[in-house]
Amino acid sequence: MTDLDSAMICAHAAGDHGALITLYAQAADTANDLDAACFYLTHAYIFALEAGAAEAAALHARLVAHGREA
Repeated sequence: MTDLDSAMICAHAAGDHGALITLYAQAADTANDLDAACFYLTHAYIFALEAGAAEAAALHARLVAHGREA
């Protein structure tokens, strides 16, 4: 298990949406392929929407750029 995976598990356990947004976006940035990156971006976006976080707009734009969201 990587440090990123461990951090995600801890953030989930703590219900820390801010950390989850950051960690899933980071996972997207380091993913090996576009499908994996968009999987992580989608999760980051959902957590951002739930939290009412400002990052939601940028995450949405990234998904749109990859043709994953209209």
